[in-house]
Amino acid sequence: MEQRRPRLAALAAVLISAALTLGLVTACSETDNGPRDAVDAFLTAFGTGDFDAAAALTDNPSAAGAGLRSAWDGLAATGVSGRSGRTTIDQDTAEVAVTYRWDLPRSRNWEYGATVKAIRSDADGWRVRWSSTDINPKLGADQRLSLRITEPPRAQVNESDGSAVMVDGTVIGIAFDAEAAAAAGSVIDSLNRLVTVLGPIQPDLDVQRIAEESTASDGTYPITRLSEAEFDRLRDQLAIPGVVHNEQVELVTKNPNFAPALLSGVKQVVESEVDGRVGWKVVTVNPNGLDADVLVDNAAEPAPAITLSLSRSVQNAAQRAVNATNAFQIAMVVIQPSTGKILAVAQNPAADRQGPIATTGLYPPGSTFKMVTSAAAFNRDMATPDTIVGCPGEITIGPRTIPNYDNFSLGAVTLQRAFAQSCNTTFAKLASEMGPSDLAHAATAMGLGQTYDIPGLTTATGSVPIESDLVARTEDGFGQGKDLASPFGMALVAATVANNGKLPVPQLILGRETKIEGPTTTLEPNVVGELRPMMREVVTTGTATRIAGQGEVYGKTGEAEFDGGSHAWFAGYRGDLAFATLVVRGGSSDNAVGVTNDFLNFLPAGF
Repeated sequence: MEQRRPRLAALAAVLISAALTLGLVTACSETDNGPRDAVDAFLTAFGTGDFDAAAALTDNPSAAGAGLRSAWDGLAATGVSGRSGRTTIDQDTAEVAVTYRWDLPRSRNWEYGATVKAIRSDADGWRVRWSSTDINPKLGADQRLSLRITEPPRAQVNESDGSAVMVDGTVIGIAFDAEAAAAAGSVIDSLNRLVTVLGPIQPDLDVQRIAEESTASDGTYPITRLSEAEFDRLRDQLAIPGVVHNEQVELVTKNPNFAPALLSGVKQVVESEVDGRVGWKVVTVNPNGLDADVLVDNAAEPAPAITLSLSRSVQNAAQRAVNATNAFQIAMVVIQPSTGKILAVAQNPAADRQGPIATTGLYPPGSTFKMVTSAAAFNRDMATPDTIVGCPGEITIGPRTIPNYDNFSLGAVTLQRAFAQSCNTTFAKLASEMGPSDLAHAATAMGLGQTYDIPGLTTATGSVPIESDLVARTEDGFGQGKDLASPFGMALVAATVANNGKLPVPQLILGRETKIEGPTTTLEPNVVGELRPMMREVVTTGTATRIAGQGEVYGKTGEAEFDGGSHAWFAGYRGDLAFATLVVRGGSSDNAVGVTNDFLNFLPAGF
């Protein structure tokens, strides 16, 4: 009998274990759907925003209603859904796994898992047992949820040397509240005062139009935006009934004197692309207002910096050169031949008053066009730099008599010599012997006549007609006919020579494709090799010796006559800098050479 007791004890232990296991299985089974149904009903009511109905399904409706509403409001939710899952029952209590998905502002979503507890009573059956953790497992009893928006730093705009030219800044928006003005006195009186104050900054403001539109609209009517400095200066004068203001964030220039016309065009292109991705997070907040925990954090992502082709060093040098005098309108464009990057566009204040003449102003190019005429002649094998040509004081072609400047005569000289001394008669004769499209073909291959869609910059290169009329084509040959060019266009001509005859594609905002419209032509490979020594002699012994001390400069001068005066031109290149300078009504081309000489002087070492 003594030996059987251990066996009976072991059997009893097995039976007890089996019973416990059976009980556990029963407790974890979902045969009783009461708690899950109760939680589903709670989630459904909560998801529709019916907080009172959801709270009524809990054992503490007052606390639950306040907690559910607080969560919804703190997250600025537009919706929430809950999906119940595994249910564990232990007699009269149960736990239901729930997956929440919150719909937050600006199409954001937040999803996480939680556990909702339920209890059973004889009177009410299964109900949700209220706790703040029914909403989120990390939400304390006295805490609330809060959605935080984190704005990324706005991307800055850099120039190619690496410094910022446009940054995140503040402007002051000025608006008009017609209702407030009327309540305080008179809409017209307020607007008359406002237009008087803002007139020097924005002269196109019209009292009657603003009165009509502002009284017909709800809320405030936008008038203009001022820099912080402008607003500070006018603050007291803007204390007018109905005039309101607010701070607004936008790109502003760090230096208002750095390529202002260019940067205004850039701003229009990139303003909407510098915001980056706004971040957001959900935090729990203690009763004292301090954050307790971060439940989810989606960091803000700043947009990448935008880089311009402009070089601060080159732009500053060009601007300083054109600003030397305001007696004439002066414009300069500098392009990097190897890349097409626009390194500088500079105008003095006198030119600024006429608009963007550096990139869109079209003028007769004068003798700078002899680069194109020479290229056309080389392209057709009509001549070489060593070909002996005549350079008489004047020449008659058809009914037109063409003189050299002051009727100078060189006699029989090489074409290179005639080019360096700028013999109009020589190039008139060459052009008269060309076909109708030869000049236009060479001009197009060198950048004149095509349309460039450059993001951030409006340009016009020029035009060279296909000319069947002998006299008209003759005049075009030395830049005094119907051919027109902008400083931008002539800089492209020089850049094409510097770039081994390949026309560079100009660009301003790096990474933004420039689209080209118009015919595409090319020059024979020998053309540039024959043109370069001619352009070099212009500087060493010809009409641009003033700039000979600036290193290995290649170029062509031009004086384009018109009724009442003449424009001064110089276009050329040094190393990987191609440039064109125009002095409107500047007379002698030496004036344009002088501005370019100053530009090269002002460049730092290495350019």
